[in-house]
Amino acid sequence: MLILGCDVGSETHYLRAIDTRGRELSKSAFPFSNDAEGFQSAREWAVRIAAEHDKKQIVLGLEPTGHYWFCLATWMISNGISVVQVNPYAVKQTKEVEDNSQLKDDTKDPKLIANLVKDGNFGMPYLPEELYAELRRLSMFRDQLNEDRIRAINRMHREMKIYFPEYKDALGKVDGAFSLELLKSAPFPDDLKALDEGGIRQIWHDAKLRGRGYSRSGEILGYARSSVGIKDGAEAAKMAVQWFAQKIMELDEELAVIENLINQKCKEIPHTGNILEISGIGENTLSGILAEMGDISRFDDVKEIQKLSGLGLVACSSGKHKGETKISHRGRKRLRYWLFQAAKSAVAHAEEFKELHRYYTTRTKNPLKKMQSLIVIACKLLRIIYTILKKGTAYDPKKMLTDIKRQEKQESLAA
Repeated sequence: MLILGCDVGSETHYLRAIDTRGRELSKSAFPFSNDAEGFQSAREWAVRIAAEHDKKQIVLGLEPTGHYWFCLATWMISNGISVVQVNPYAVKQTKEVEDNSQLKDDTKDPKLIANLVKDGNFGMPYLPEELYAELRRLSMFRDQLNEDRIRAINRMHREMKIYFPEYKDALGKVDGAFSLELLKSAPFPDDLKALDEGGIRQIWHDAKLRGRGYSRSGEILGYARSSVGIKDGAEAAKMAVQWFAQKIMELDEELAVIENLINQKCKEIPHTGNILEISGIGENTLSGILAEMGDISRFDDVKEIQKLSGLGLVACSSGKHKGETKISHRGRKRLRYWLFQAAKSAVAHAEEFKELHRYYTTRTKNPLKKMQSLIVIACKLLRIIYTILKKGTAYDPKKMLTDIKRQEKQESLAA
């Protein structure tokens, strides 16, 4: 077997080759560009070395760097070269073993990666395909739009705090429909006083808004008349606030379109309707979990997904020291985020999960803190989702309560 170590870059990658005994077969690092011509030259270089040393199989090990390795891995696999991944943390930790130096560069890293593959310290890469690829890309796009929205709101808050400090009391929910329409037209006290109550209502009427917001026009005007906001630079700040308000409204429209597409894709996956029977688990939460988890058929056991999400339990103990058990936090943080959100929502809305959370936090033997209980419930939800997707079974809330009775029985027998 010929083992290739590849240090992935944004434009140029570097290769080195070793055999299964760790002997280097390449004279120096081979650089190649991130395009079809570069990929072909790298393959020809590897095939030539394999032929010179009578190697029958070629394995490419790489350190996943951002998104730059996606095209390289896909191309190599489609052209007959096996691809595996090594953990970037392992590369960092072993760099001084090579030459007792802190040096880390594009020519040293490929050999470190190849040696890790030789010793079996690698994993198989997973790139979502077809429906799951679409779902993950849409989910990532939704997260990016949400980040842009939060950024715009925070920047708008800064301007409003300077020129209209009372705006939160006056407007209530700043990113609500009534507030955004007003901020887009008349964000500061002088603008509101010029409009008077009738003008404020007219803005909302022209936007075709309906609801109880109209009754707040007098209260908003009262805050504007007694405002202590500064006046200097108000014209430039007004332009900024109006732009931010418009941007937030545009992002809300785009998010609605993206979430609708995500929900449609999510429904195409078999048995997702059974999962939505769990109170508190909505389409957005479920789509986030499925997008990060990928095709369920690639897992043999739910513990593999638990480890992938960083919810696997670890402890640091030595001799008489017994360390605290905690979750690893290593894996896909977005999957961990969505599972935790699902647990919080289920505890808030589903009676069986409320009861389970109450039991975990109040049991006589080893009661859990509230955060620990939510983590346990997130793992339990993961097992439920895994079982439903694998077997197509219906969700039964009564089974949740049998777990409590079983544990109470075990505690009584132990006592």
